[in-house]
Amino acid sequence: MKHTLIRWMLVALLAVGLAGVAACGSDDSSKSGGGSSSAAKKKIRVAMVTDIGGLNDRSFNALAYKGLQQAKSKLGADIRVLTSKSNADYVPNLSSLARQKYDLVVAVGFLMADATAKVAKSFPSADFAIIDYSQSALKGKPKNVHGLLFKEQEPGYLAGYMAGLYVKQKGGKQVVSSVGGQKIPPVDHYIAGYEAGAKKANPSVKTVHAYSQDFVDQAKCKEIALNQIGEGSQVVFQVAGQCGLGALDAAKEKGVQGIGVDADQSYLGPQILTSALKKVDVAVFDTVKDVQAGRFQAGTDTTFETKNNGVGFGRVNAKGQPFKAQVLQVQKQIANGKVANIPDTVK
Repeated sequence: MKHTLIRWMLVALLAVGLAGVAACGSDDSSKSGGGSSSAAKKKIRVAMVTDIGGLNDRSFNALAYKGLQQAKSKLGADIRVLTSKSNADYVPNLSSLARQKYDLVVAVGFLMADATAKVAKSFPSADFAIIDYSQSALKGKPKNVHGLLFKEQEPGYLAGYMAGLYVKQKGGKQVVSSVGGQKIPPVDHYIAGYEAGAKKANPSVKTVHAYSQDFVDQAKCKEIALNQIGEGSQVVFQVAGQCGLGALDAAKEKGVQGIGVDADQSYLGPQILTSALKKVDVAVFDTVKDVQAGRFQAGTDTTFETKNNGVGFGRVNAKGQPFKAQVLQVQKQIANGKVANIPDTVK
């Protein structure tokens, strides 16, 4: 009996030992896997400076911030945003973030080009990305800046094509219009594409455009849009950030169609025929991914266009549904090169 008891005690001890070894093996495997994951997802710090449109523009800056938030949730990045109230804030804001040694500082918008070039020169060890401006076009061509560019004329063309088809079917005055903010290349790309698309779909259409010289004051854009509607415009395309929300409000007030910009602005009401999409959020998120993976290439540009799904058009309302299939077909033709040489300059 005694020998039997000892034998069972030895068996029990051996079982416990084996279980301990198995447990240790499991922990090592888990730690090893975790270590590899951590290495693959290096902890990075990314910051952004808005232009004067601010985060409440519901389009351009808001989209850039959305991309930054995705970098936080999906990549574990530490993020920070500085809002610019005026052009004078650009250099101080960019410089402040550069001094804090963020892995990447994103300048949001064409208006920040001079400030970005200046700060990049002053902080050569910092990496920057600028939206809507080519690195090679920056003063001094700083080698620590990456440009994020978009072919805005392509989503503009798609929006214009739908607008042209809509007024052709509806009848009445064959007029569509656009309200731009400041007359800068990204704005003009949209408007030029919009006019070309509308006239391709409807050669009889007349296009009207004007600029508010403002990206913030909604009253200015609303007044311009009301004037255009008074001239017979049945579709108003806003290309003016937060200011442009006033143009879309005018469309709603007067019972005509509006077209959103950058983000899908269909949530603003049933008057939104569609939106010309510019996937700034995707551009920011992809760039942060490249930084984290060690693929970031300063001194170069990345262009987002139809063929790489960097631009497009948004939700289509009831008035636009009869034309959605045609516009999708045009989108495919742009992607495969059958529709090319879309103008990007307003005459």
